[in-house]
Amino acid sequence: MRTDTLFFQLFQTFHTLLFELIDRPISEVEGYKFSSAEIKEKAFRFDGIFMPEANDKPIFLAEVQFQTKEDFYSEFLAEIFLYLNQYRPIQDWQAIAIFARHNSEPTPDKFCQELITLGRIKRVYLEDLPQETNSHGIEIVQLILASEKKAPTIARKLAEKIEQETNTELRDNIVEFIEAVLVYKFPKLTRQEVEAMFSHSDLKKTRVYQDAMLEGVQIGKQEGLQIGKQEGLQIGKQEGLQRQVAMLLRQLTRKFGKISPRIKSQISKLSVAQLEDLAEAIFDLQSSADLSAWIKKHLAR
Repeated sequence: MRTDTLFFQLFQTFHTLLFELIDRPISEVEGYKFSSAEIKEKAFRFDGIFMPEANDKPIFLAEVQFQTKEDFYSEFLAEIFLYLNQYRPIQDWQAIAIFARHNSEPTPDKFCQELITLGRIKRVYLEDLPQETNSHGIEIVQLILASEKKAPTIARKLAEKIEQETNTELRDNIVEFIEAVLVYKFPKLTRQEVEAMFSHSDLKKTRVYQDAMLEGVQIGKQEGLQIGKQEGLQIGKQEGLQRQVAMLLRQLTRKFGKISPRIKSQISKLSVAQLEDLAEAIFDLQSSADLSAWIKKHLAR
């Protein structure tokens, strides 16, 4: 699962999430602006940077790691000090290392341990998060961590809970996160199984459903597939791939605005591996022209 992409979006949507994870007062989020800065030369990129507007608050540099990676700390330190060298911030800083579980963390070397002891590096283990919470961000993190057996039940409970949410934009965002997590965790899951996680009437009101319908119809026409009458979306054997295409198109639309039919058609022709590469490349693409050049290069392979 592309957890770094998901966590970037989680941090972007739920601005209090990092502060909840590191046990800082939620009120402190006021005055912070979230971003993700690429570190030049090595092309490192933090999963999240919380930049304070005031100089008396620290910068938080966050990195999420789900798989055991022996060189995690060496790369993390490289990111930190390259960032400090390039941006020369005047504020204090603290690095946040977020691990899925305790066994996801490699053994810190002596230098890293000193920074941990000094509080420069704070470690968070997501498996230690409380099961009972009123935070939608934490609930989505719990869904990401859930086993294949438990994930559908957790997704259904979360969907039922947010049906009462009066903020329709927030509700749609949460439903979209649920769908994204399920698609990443269970690429073979059918759309009917994804839809079963939500009440039918509520799902049809969400941007997730409407966008999926639109993308499904467009992709269906491109591929010569038949669109069913009842739900208006029967993608057939390419269903999992097309769900990934639909979600990627939504992300691209958020960043670049309207995507041309030609670009949409080209994206629908990318392989699963190429779609995953594009999901990572989104952070580095600065314009629609960059997107078009990236697609042209990868389709030519």
